[in-house]
Amino acid sequence: MVLEIVFAAGCFWGVEKNFEQISGVIEVTSGYAGGNYDNPDYHQVLANKDNNTAFNFLNLLKKISWSDKEDESDEHNKEPNKNTINHTEVVKVIYDTKLVSTEFLIKNFWELHDPTQTDGQGNDKGNNYRSAIYWTNDEQKQIALSTKDEYQALLNKKGFGEIVSELKPLDKFWQAEDYHQDYLAKNPNGYCPNHKTGVKFASKGMIKEKLSGTYNEHLKDLILEPLGDKEIIVIESDAYCPYCVAFKQKVLDKYKGSIPVRSVFAHNLKGYTIKTPTFATPTILFIENGIEKAGFQGYLSPQEFYKILGKFKLGDSKAFDIAFNEGTEGRFCKQYDIFKNTPDGVFVDKLSGAPLFDTNDRFNSKSGWLSFTKAIDNSTIEKPDNRFGMSRIEVISKSTGIHLGHVFEDGPNGTRRFCINATVLDFVADLKQ
Repeated sequence: MVLEIVFAAGCFWGVEKNFEQISGVIEVTSGYAGGNYDNPDYHQVLANKDNNTAFNFLNLLKKISWSDKEDESDEHNKEPNKNTINHTEVVKVIYDTKLVSTEFLIKNFWELHDPTQTDGQGNDKGNNYRSAIYWTNDEQKQIALSTKDEYQALLNKKGFGEIVSELKPLDKFWQAEDYHQDYLAKNPNGYCPNHKTGVKFASKGMIKEKLSGTYNEHLKDLILEPLGDKEIIVIESDAYCPYCVAFKQKVLDKYKGSIPVRSVFAHNLKGYTIKTPTFATPTILFIENGIEKAGFQGYLSPQEFYKILGKFKLGDSKAFDIAFNEGTEGRFCKQYDIFKNTPDGVFVDKLSGAPLFDTNDRFNSKSGWLSFTKAIDNSTIEKPDNRFGMSRIEVISKSTGIHLGHVFEDGPNGTRRFCINATVLDFVADLKQ
């Protein structure tokens, strides 16, 4: 059975990361809950914390002309109503009970922070950081209450005070802003304090590991040495790493580009000159002749990865300008002359290697640009382009987001004409769908 439960244990960045690493957890989303007003955002929740500290401090700065935030919306600047019950930073955990028990998740919640702290965790002070469990069914309620009593007894033995966590049914979960989601995956060196009491349950309940043995066991004895020329190295973890899995699924599994990509444990790199710390996983290294040219810690989205790869592969070239700045190559350019009469095959995205256009759909429009009657199904995105006083339809590569050209309605025999920049393509002979 798939269920959801909501936890609050201080700053949601670290709480999100903690639960995402648990086998059986399907999804973790940062957000806000527990308050009595709708559509909360980060600024409101911060302004409504205990004693209105953030609000009063901001207004003090304004009075002495040290703050220029007069242009912020009234929604954020008005003093909170005295009857306002503030939201707290929370994470919504969706999980599969066949793989992990509710008991395990709730006991993990108790252990990952100090539930005896009132309105805060460590230096994070305010009711927006208060501890809470918001359940969605009766079983979760019973487990929350019984494990509270069990954990209280353990805390008492270690000299801690009373648990003050808010325990009640979930009213509504409000998803936080995009920049808060997977924050520590995007910023591995970001703020992630440890507020654990160190008090542990004797047993936490059922959890089935997704994998037996060492995670990425196939990498255990793999030693990597430089290939020469350009390559991409992905530093992996020997423990389950949700951000590594996400990067593999969303980027690496779909990548067919010409620059080789290899995965390795950091300690198995031999003969490389690396500047970027490799403790975070994934860490993505862009290498040329064994020397790091660029390195990035944490998860990269497909758009981020391909923008970096574009700079690494294309440099300050016309191809990069076309791909990422929506430039246009000259008519009858050198690459057009190379590609206009190729043998049968497929034109692919220069960065991802994803197939875009088939030679069977190519025709000579005499325009000086490669022309096709159609793109390969589900390979491109079209969007309006009204720049320069013209009304056109831009064609974008779906896999990388790079600019390819434009499409017009003047193709042969009532078809369309995809007018495409040859410079952002590669050609692969006899590659058919």
